[in-house]
Amino acid sequence: MNWRIAVKQLLRRVGLEVLRFDPKNVILEYDDLPIAGRMKLFRHYGINLVLDVGANIGQYGRDLRCNGYAGRIVSFEPLTSALARLQAAAQNDPHWQVVPLALGDQNTRAKLNIAGNSESSSLLEMLPRHREAAPDSRYIGAEEITVRTLDSVFNEYHQADDRTYLKIDAQGYEPKILAGARESLPNIVGLQMELSFVPLYRDQMLFLEMVHLLQQSGFRLMSLEPVFRDEKTGELLQVDGIFFREAS
Repeated sequence: MNWRIAVKQLLRRVGLEVLRFDPKNVILEYDDLPIAGRMKLFRHYGINLVLDVGANIGQYGRDLRCNGYAGRIVSFEPLTSALARLQAAAQNDPHWQVVPLALGDQNTRAKLNIAGNSESSSLLEMLPRHREAAPDSRYIGAEEITVRTLDSVFNEYHQADDRTYLKIDAQGYEPKILAGARESLPNIVGLQMELSFVPLYRDQMLFLEMVHLLQQSGFRLMSLEPVFRDEKTGELLQVDGIFFREAS
């Protein structure tokens, strides 16, 4: 286990958290506060299965484990360069499964644009606003990947008594994934996805429209987690929205 993770876990047992100090700007960042709130929601709603769509190298799964989640994780990731590191992160965890697929609105093959920072890779065209805010995210290549709908694979991982949480990190492709999950969504208790305040990818749906779309599917916005900020201007460009079904 990474020594930083071990130290954080030890401190949590005695009720302490680590704060990051930025000497250049004299700013304190309380990075774990949003995660702590999310884990309370997990416990309240009894989440025992997480579908981690757009898992990249396993950051999300590792954060869940570090914060006490012991249930099943199924991570979907199509990018070859990220897949090996994701598989390495999950290899000693019997409750963490890796699936080398992207999700979308149809079963097909598609071209994935590869970002320099890996995590900003997308099936959509990246817009200048994104590149200006994060120059290391510009595209450096592409590869052909397999895309499946969530509906076509859902029953391979979801069991009748599961309390399922769907996390989507798909760089603007979220509406396509939801379109391919119409039959699955009624079986999903909670949902997390990136919500953008400004267009970062071509044809991307923005914050208010996405919230409205999920409300129509029976979800209520319960928490926000900062994701992507323009470091030059300080403008917050993107957050993660945490949604749950109130009656679940």
